[in-house]
Amino acid sequence: MEQTVGEGSGEPQEVEELEVCVTGRDLLEDPLLNKGSAFPEAERRVFGLLGLLPQHCSSLEEQVVRAYENYSRLPSPLEKYIYLTSLQDRNEVLFYRLVAEHLSEMMPIIYTPTVGLGCQVYSHIFRRPRGLYLAYPHRREISTMLDHSPRQEVAVIVVTDGERILGLGDQGVGGMGIPVGKLSLYTLCAGIHPRTTLPIFLDVGTDNPERLADPLYLGWRHERVRGQAYDDFVESFVEAVIRKFPRVLLQWEDFSKEQAPALLARYRDRLCTFNDDIQGTGAVTLAGLLTATRLLGQRLSDQRIVMLGAGAAATGIADQLVEAMRQEGTGEEAACRTIWQVDRQGLVHTGRVPLEPNKRRYAQPVGRLADWTPLAERFLLPEVVRRVRPTILIGTSAQPGAFTEEVVREMARHVERPVIFPLSNPTSKAEATPVDLVRWTEGRALVATGSPYPAVAGEGTLAERRFPIGQCNNAFVFPGVGLGAIAVEARRVTQAMFLIAARILSEAAPALRHADGALYPEMTESRTISRQVALAVAEEAIRSGLADPLPPAALEARLASRIWVPHYPALRRGEQRG
Repeated sequence: MEQTVGEGSGEPQEVEELEVCVTGRDLLEDPLLNKGSAFPEAERRVFGLLGLLPQHCSSLEEQVVRAYENYSRLPSPLEKYIYLTSLQDRNEVLFYRLVAEHLSEMMPIIYTPTVGLGCQVYSHIFRRPRGLYLAYPHRREISTMLDHSPRQEVAVIVVTDGERILGLGDQGVGGMGIPVGKLSLYTLCAGIHPRTTLPIFLDVGTDNPERLADPLYLGWRHERVRGQAYDDFVESFVEAVIRKFPRVLLQWEDFSKEQAPALLARYRDRLCTFNDDIQGTGAVTLAGLLTATRLLGQRLSDQRIVMLGAGAAATGIADQLVEAMRQEGTGEEAACRTIWQVDRQGLVHTGRVPLEPNKRRYAQPVGRLADWTPLAERFLLPEVVRRVRPTILIGTSAQPGAFTEEVVREMARHVERPVIFPLSNPTSKAEATPVDLVRWTEGRALVATGSPYPAVAGEGTLAERRFPIGQCNNAFVFPGVGLGAIAVEARRVTQAMFLIAARILSEAAPALRHADGALYPEMTESRTISRQVALAVAEEAIRSGLADPLPPAALEARLASRIWVPHYPALRRGEQRG
């Protein structure tokens, strides 16, 4: 396939034309080339399609109406997820046009929360493979498997080993649903051409007994490979990627809390790479907190922040908060001391032995707890909230209902406008529901969530009010960061790029423009925000010497050239190869 005119343009080009060498059923089976009933008669004749399609030549608009009717008839989110996945596998243009026109409705289906259920039942709903499955038993053939990639012009890879899928834990090969979903968001939110995206699953086994006992499980039926063998496997993978796709952006997704920071530290200076669970989550959360503190007329460094959860996401959030505080003029040590992390064993402090390396930076000095209950006791969330009197409460724990009425009311007793972010996904793992948070704080809380929720209707004296709930969705950040990086072929992705993205997203908050606005915009604005983020990230890459210089006009043109809009190009017959 050779795109000869108008490649990657921001708007459909009338003269865009593709040279295509496949015909007949093979053409209908290619999801990037298939137009289904929208093949015009001239192309039906040229490509041997006469008789293979109904007589009427549909428009793309007609196909969207038909597809939406079929989607709307389905009774459950999982059935809708299966339908959209199947549509993506047979006609990508139609899939992306349909979802783009119904983004707010379909985003929770193709990604969180429904994608979590899709991952859990992956082996039971499997239709067609997508991307690459690199299994440990074939570890000496990784380069060969990369050569088998269905995409050979790869700009973005999203990779997972399936060990920590959302808040659901180890899903083994089912975790492949996450890279597929993330790359769909790259296209929907930033316009990255699906032809240049590649999902990869590193199959190193699973420790989930339900998956291992499932007779239909599609992954390698073996307990997880760990230690040096695991490290060597990942190293072989990265080396093969660098050889095969030297300019690719590699995104790590849903690795364990131990592996995620270790992999990021090991590879962040070797190729253009980032971890969305750490850096993307940190940036999108920072954006909401910047908005909240601005509404309150306060600085971020003036806050008392309690975080339930101390894994990779919590660390990523804390790191971004500290960097933002440093830009306010606060020293690093003082900034770290504003953050109180609570894990399953209670408050993270220096008196706990042993203490995992990833928790040491934010461990509170035991001297600060001198007037607390004896150190022999664990300081659980209710005690920490009572002692610290937080102004901000963040949940990344995957402990449903952990923000109890007791905890929230205790916080609200001491804070006029408590800021509460229950971020765990999917909704079944959320630390609290927005309706409870609004009720328990008499409508005073500033709330954002990890999964989408409808606006909350006020009660009693607040009956006339509605409280919109902003979604702290990484899709506001990582697609734009990725687009900016690949547009200028950035050699690295830096923390500064995510901080820039957070500030841009914060400026888009409806709450800054009207009193009852949400802390985050609607997902329908993601395309505009991603474009702004991409431009700023590209400029930062050039400014920091991580990309070759470009004048402003050339940079804008380069960025526009990478943005794809789903439409059907004209096809011309090429010579059969092989």
